[in-house]
Amino acid sequence: MPTTDELELPLAPGELWWGGAVADGAAMPFGRAPHHRDLARNAGFADAEHDGANQSAPLLVSSHGRYVWSENPFAFTFADGSLTVSGDDVTVGSGGATLRDAFTTASRQHFPASGTTPDERMFSAPQYNTWMENPFLPTQEGVLDYVSRILGQGLPPGVVMIDDRWSQDYGAWRFDEGRFPDPAAMVATLHEWGCPVMLWVVPYVSPDSAEFRELEGRGLLLRRPDGEPVVRRWWNGYSAMLDLSHPDALGWLREQWAPLTAIGVDGFKLDGADLRYYADDDVAHDAPRPRTDLCEAWAALGSEYAFNEMRACWKLGGRPLAQRLHDKPSSWGSDGLGSLIPELVAQGLIGHPYTCPDMIGGGLMTGVTTPETVDQELYVRYAQVAALAPMMQFSLSPARVLDAEHRAAVASAVAVRDAHLPVILDLVRSASRTGEPVLRALAYHHPGFEHVADEFLLGEDVLVAPVLEPGATSRPVILPPGTWLDAAGAPHTGPGEVLLEVDLHTLPVFRRLPDDTQE
Repeated sequence: MPTTDELELPLAPGELWWGGAVADGAAMPFGRAPHHRDLARNAGFADAEHDGANQSAPLLVSSHGRYVWSENPFAFTFADGSLTVSGDDVTVGSGGATLRDAFTTASRQHFPASGTTPDERMFSAPQYNTWMENPFLPTQEGVLDYVSRILGQGLPPGVVMIDDRWSQDYGAWRFDEGRFPDPAAMVATLHEWGCPVMLWVVPYVSPDSAEFRELEGRGLLLRRPDGEPVVRRWWNGYSAMLDLSHPDALGWLREQWAPLTAIGVDGFKLDGADLRYYADDDVAHDAPRPRTDLCEAWAALGSEYAFNEMRACWKLGGRPLAQRLHDKPSSWGSDGLGSLIPELVAQGLIGHPYTCPDMIGGGLMTGVTTPETVDQELYVRYAQVAALAPMMQFSLSPARVLDAEHRAAVASAVAVRDAHLPVILDLVRSASRTGEPVLRALAYHHPGFEHVADEFLLGEDVLVAPVLEPGATSRPVILPPGTWLDAAGAPHTGPGEVLLEVDLHTLPVFRRLPDDTQE
């Protein structure tokens, strides 16, 4: 059912929708209140600084088995009992009667699973990112000290991400020799400790640098309509923008990164390429390009590396891409801890099963960096949400910012992850064949549970209900149909609600008994 103008779909009674932009996770499912999103710019009603700072896709999926898809960005509005979609070549499809039917049909038709995953070491242990400990000016000594302290506290070896400004400059993708005198030795040491190594990169180039002059001469930078190179402000200053639609620009990046992989670097955290940093009149090598083309090309480059991480992405559902939520403040509410589950669900429902919450405790640099400024209870609850997400990433070191009691609670969360790791890895491998999310809303398997936004399922048989309120001593848990065993092995029959007593160490997890064993 294609359209090149505007399509209006009346909503069926009780019909609810997910999709579009991950930043709208807290507003999902749509259909209960007015909502608007323009996917061409990833902007909603209020184009705030972090509005649309994550993954987005031209996909909406319905609790009644319907879906909306296009190869191109579209705008959509929910209001007055209808969904209005404006865009080119929009398709409305139906795969059955449930949310899962809608998603699996759309996935098979429009973004089939690739058959591959990111390297399984992205999932099999926590990840460690230097951002909050060594912001902007990491050093070789600082990286090794950061990792050794974490491992010394008993956390398992995992991927180490060296974040912003390990390099000489933006676009000069070589280690700064003053701060990293022997990067090959550093990488070798981290490998000896069991830690794969990833480096942070962006598609931006500092102006008036040797790289800028080379790229300008080769026609590999985006240009303004008057022919001058674009120099635009992003969160770290002003930079030129690579023309990611140009094959030679991508080839240039591969050339810059090849000496890094030659010394053992395992992959890259590809940051940036947010739609909000491009303009409608930016000119690529052949013509003005939609912002989405540039973001998509950046993510496609990331999929060439088995170790990768995307924080912004357009389309490319089903690809072997690790997708992280954008930097969150260290807060309990809907912008911080409370946003994690809805946005992780949204990631999966636009085609990205390999998902990761923000860095534990929040990755937004807001002065929360010392033991005195860290909310240690919040840190623990963040770790508990992340523990049973597909991926788990630390930045603020628990060895530095937590007391013994809270470090022990974090260690307990990691132990829960270890106990469920076979389930997580099985679901990751399954996702490479089916495209289905690893982390799922209850409504994915249980129609009528669309209102539950603070719990999630791992696959179909593990229900997770993290504690999300400060000072909580109890946690109500909504159980869908079936017999569910709690951590002590006690059975509970759903549908229904269970009120659990909780303390700092409690991460409520329930396992569903197979149907043939239920009484």
